[in-house]
Amino acid sequence: MSDQASALVGKVLDSGYIGQGTKVDELEHALAQRLDNPRVLTVSSATAGLHLALHLVATETPHDGEVLATALTCTATNWPILANHMRIRWVDTDPDTLNLDLNDLARKITPTTRAIVLVHWGGYPVDLDHLNRILDQAEHDHGNRPRVIEDCADAWGATYKNTPLGGHGNIAVYSFQAVKHLTTGDGGLIVLPDDDLLERARRLRWYGIDRDTGPNRFKNDIPEYGYKANMNDINATIGLANLTLADTNLEKHRENAAYYDTELAHTPGLQLTQRKPDRNPSFLYYTLKVENRTAFTHHLNKNGITTSEIHHRNDHYTTTHPYTTPLPQLDTLTHQHISIPVGWWLTPTHLKHITHTIKTGW
Repeated sequence: MSDQASALVGKVLDSGYIGQGTKVDELEHALAQRLDNPRVLTVSSATAGLHLALHLVATETPHDGEVLATALTCTATNWPILANHMRIRWVDTDPDTLNLDLNDLARKITPTTRAIVLVHWGGYPVDLDHLNRILDQAEHDHGNRPRVIEDCADAWGATYKNTPLGGHGNIAVYSFQAVKHLTTGDGGLIVLPDDDLLERARRLRWYGIDRDTGPNRFKNDIPEYGYKANMNDINATIGLANLTLADTNLEKHRENAAYYDTELAHTPGLQLTQRKPDRNPSFLYYTLKVENRTAFTHHLNKNGITTSEIHHRNDHYTTTHPYTTPLPQLDTLTHQHISIPVGWWLTPTHLKHITHTIKTGW
């Protein structure tokens, strides 16, 4: 959190205007510049942004609602699918990246597939060119090109082929929740691929009402109901204060990840995840695949090092039981993947201690 945030938020509180106002506009302008994309809208959370994105898709094609999605993610990715009364079809997990497996995705697209919800695990971008080739083939085979919604909750600052995520023709949703590289306290951003979707989403994030039509806007017709999903000036001010700090912390995460990549390469019983030169990850977390994970985590914990599985697979909950499908790669990964500290707060001494502890074996 920026040292300036408290004072700047205090000014907003003293101003007498704390709802969606000029600070939200200012933050959206700054984020549009960072992403080199003018079609951005702040929202109250990334979950709200995903719900809104799926609502846009569901109402575009209301006759069927099958969504291909990954089970290895936060429930915030997949619960908006259910909230929009759409059906989940699980895609297996790529063991090299922990993103969804694009080959399995290609096999599972059908004429009834309306959307694909993907996650950039830990901020490592999905191969979006490969995905586009799959969608081209699906459109040729089925006459239908599913919408893609990118869950970029982990991926602030990440790029694919030098372009920030959200600039590849899909709907993208970022999170600015408390533990993200860029935080607004809580909040998010939805990035739209065209102006028509942008204007529709702008109305739907605030009850379906166009806020720009003056003080009597409530008297105007509302052709489509919407939600209360807008950001307020308090959260926007926190975000504005943290923009520069987020850049600094992002680079520190990348430096720490590069150190691990070098020091942990070829460590027995351990595999690193994929690195390709066409993408620049954000490394919100640093995930390894290890043999005997229980012993690995016990060894690190005993030496004062926290570990985390980050998320529990979403297909093992009662609420998703109707959508159960075999996911053999995820079944294996479930017992292998573990994340170690990679945050900006780590010192060289911390990094050496972590890598030495791992390399001594478990």
